[in-house]
Amino acid sequence: MATCTAFEGVRRLASGELKGVALAARAAIERDAGASVLIFDDETSRPIDLDLRGSERDVLARLADRAAGSAPSTEDAGEAPSASRGRGRPKLGVVAREVTLLPRHWNWLNEQPGGASVALRKLVDAARIASEGKDRMRRAQESAYRFMTAMAGDLAGYEEATRALYANDAARFDAMTAAWPADVRDHTRKLAAPAFSQDVARNG
Repeated sequence: MATCTAFEGVRRLASGELKGVALAARAAIERDAGASVLIFDDETSRPIDLDLRGSERDVLARLADRAAGSAPSTEDAGEAPSASRGRGRPKLGVVAREVTLLPRHWNWLNEQPGGASVALRKLVDAARIASEGKDRMRRAQESAYRFMTAMAGDLAGYEEATRALYANDAARFDAMTAAWPADVRDHTRKLAAPAFSQDVARNG
């Protein structure tokens, strides 16, 4: 289940499921109308914009409406409606989308065991597995950078820490973030950790 973290200024306010974090953020704003509260998705560090006005019940009701509205339908996800399936065809979660290739590509794919679709799935799976380490590193770098820019862009060492993040220099990164407010520093390091892990480096 997706989780998030709220900050009040440079202090970590709450972490966990959106419902609990939203209520904590609402309480902080109720205590101090001028409080600066930001909520970040824990995986991507993208900011989560919520309407925290009204009572707790009001906030929870809006969250419920938000969740209901975000659930994609089968057709929204790009999957053909079940009525268009061939009789007896199992629901495999396959999504039909257009792929544009040159004739020589189609010729090669059609010659593969199982045909073009099976061959394409195998090729995509192989590429996905081969790039898994690099993809994990890239996602961690992007998430950490996004959070750093929002919360530490004006702090000493920010630019050097950013360079260290993308240079895969964990020691330098830790040195440049050492003097940051504790909660901002710790959350930044947590986000960046997968980018510095030995497993990622080996897989990359």
